[in-house]
Amino acid sequence: MRRFSAVADPAAPLPAPETGRAHQRPRGPGQPGGRRDLLSRVNAVAVLLVLADGAVLSAVCLHRGLGWGWSAAVAAAVLTIRGSSRLYRRRLWLSWLQDLPRSAASTALAFALVCALGLVSGTPAAELAAAQWVLIAFALVIEPVRWCVFAFGRWCRRRFDRCDRTIIVGAGEVGVNLARTMLEHPEFGLRPVAFADSGPDPDRHSPVLEVVDGDLADAIVRLRAGTVVLAFSHTRDSPLVDAAITAHRLGCSTLVVPRMYELHPDGPGVERLRSYPLMHLGTAPTSRPTWWIKRAADLVLAAVALVVLAPVIGLCALAVLVESGRPIFFRQVRVGMDDRTFVLYKIRSVRQTGEDDSQVRWSVVGDARVGPVGRFLRRTSLDELPQLWNVLRGDMCVVGPRPERPGFVREFSAIHELYWARHRVPTGLTGLAQVHGLRGDTSIADRSRYDNYYIANWSLWLDLRILLMTAGELCCRRNR
Repeated sequence: MRRFSAVADPAAPLPAPETGRAHQRPRGPGQPGGRRDLLSRVNAVAVLLVLADGAVLSAVCLHRGLGWGWSAAVAAAVLTIRGSSRLYRRRLWLSWLQDLPRSAASTALAFALVCALGLVSGTPAAELAAAQWVLIAFALVIEPVRWCVFAFGRWCRRRFDRCDRTIIVGAGEVGVNLARTMLEHPEFGLRPVAFADSGPDPDRHSPVLEVVDGDLADAIVRLRAGTVVLAFSHTRDSPLVDAAITAHRLGCSTLVVPRMYELHPDGPGVERLRSYPLMHLGTAPTSRPTWWIKRAADLVLAAVALVVLAPVIGLCALAVLVESGRPIFFRQVRVGMDDRTFVLYKIRSVRQTGEDDSQVRWSVVGDARVGPVGRFLRRTSLDELPQLWNVLRGDMCVVGPRPERPGFVREFSAIHELYWARHRVPTGLTGLAQVHGLRGDTSIADRSRYDNYYIANWSLWLDLRILLMTAGELCCRRNR
């Protein structure tokens, strides 16, 4: 039976080592960072909902003659709370009734917040009453406007085919029914373009779609797919997890048909395609707006740390020079995001013994080539300080999975499940695995699980936690 492959052969050779900046692979039209990927994330219905809320707020504020200060406070409270309540999210089911309880609750919460702000600040009763009436008028006017926005969105999807190109992984009964439902109901915003499986059941009257019998990543780029739906496959061992990570890595919206979907309730993160619930997997961390905050913070931290720690780096370099001579700094090819190679910089902690076998030899505790200075540098992690330059160059982040050498990446990817998936974000100086004691000669499988957990649950707060735990590790030398 035919099978599709979600990823490239892990034993295949990696890109040739580079001596400069990380190699830049050409981006396909559906790959992360491409112009199409950015535009596909701008959802027209979500934009219209924001504009509708802003227009109604402006109109009622002007009608009630509310001052600029209170108008700004009311607008900030309403838009922030409604945004955090996910009223401006991308969605398949454009149902005003389904969204009505959430909309009403968010407006009520904004009303309570404005009232509390007015009481705390000692606002005159007349001004506070005007702000309250603005919110009441907004609540009465906005719902008919939202009904019109949803109706307009459904009409545009049907009339102009404003639908996301979709690959369905799994061509069994569920996958075939999903494809048929998408074609019959374009108002849900999905247009199937291919199955990725061994092929639809010939006994069923399935839609005529292309059957992907090869690399899923290539199919996503070639077909310009923006959404991947993971349904049940013909083959029991179909690598749905690999497919989910591949779609996630390429910036696609990923929807999963849950097991026992007939009994699955609606809830946060659950979309609805007619009678089918679809669980929405989070987008890739690198595609979120907060990733730009992470990158800006990395640049500031790395630049400040290099300036402040320059004397420390100088002293370490002098100690290495006295102990074992030149070279002081050690350069090594490592694998970063999307399997791109880059040159990593460290202070040399191993004595030179002729031929450089660092690309294929695993460092272990008690290595005879490591002298007293090298052991001190490794124990205190001072040998890692030059990697701050890699952070400034964009090769690495401060927090992320630790980079590994190409030969070991090939070996570990062939042995350990989903080791390859840790390369869908940039590598880092420190990571979740390292602060849990997985440094040096420790379990690769455990490191892989921690790294993939980090990517699936990434947030700025998680990065801050890892930095605090790293500081605790360096100061107290114990796992927390």
